[in-house]
Amino acid sequence: MTVSPVRLNHAVLFVADLERSITFYEQAFGMTVMAREPRASAAFLRLPRSGNHHDLGLFGVGAQPPRPRGALGLYHLAWQLDTIDELVEARRTLLALGAHGGESSHGATKSIYGQDPDGNEFEVMWMLPRASWGEFEDAAPVERLDLAADVARWSGVRTAAELVPLDAS
Repeated sequence: MTVSPVRLNHAVLFVADLERSITFYEQAFGMTVMAREPRASAAFLRLPRSGNHHDLGLFGVGAQPPRPRGALGLYHLAWQLDTIDELVEARRTLLALGAHGGESSHGATKSIYGQDPDGNEFEVMWMLPRASWGEFEDAAPVERLDLAADVARWSGVRTAAELVPLDAS
């Protein structure tokens, strides 16, 4: 038997400066602090459209040397958007914050990458409608993102609510 979750509920990060990280996630994602635990130097944040208790936990641990890129551990978190138009706004926001780290097309998903103040990488992505995955059903290429062409084709199409039906067994 396997564990069968329905989705990732939240992520927790160790950060050097708790207040700096809170400010970043408020500015980048519009998150709000919904709880604090001062004894643990922790804060729990919620995304504006989330139904979760919290989407991100931050634990302040003080200044430490950055983990080298490619070292063992978490590579990045991916935050899904509802429309390709929101991906355009995400790009603008990350550029304005000096947090833009790159972008790519993975076939079924279109992605913008960024880094928080501690160098934790994240992805902000939009997924094509499931019926349009086609050749990307079982592939995840890394190609150049042509956001203007994707917006021209997919503007206004909402996909975040699409769910794969759960096995009833």
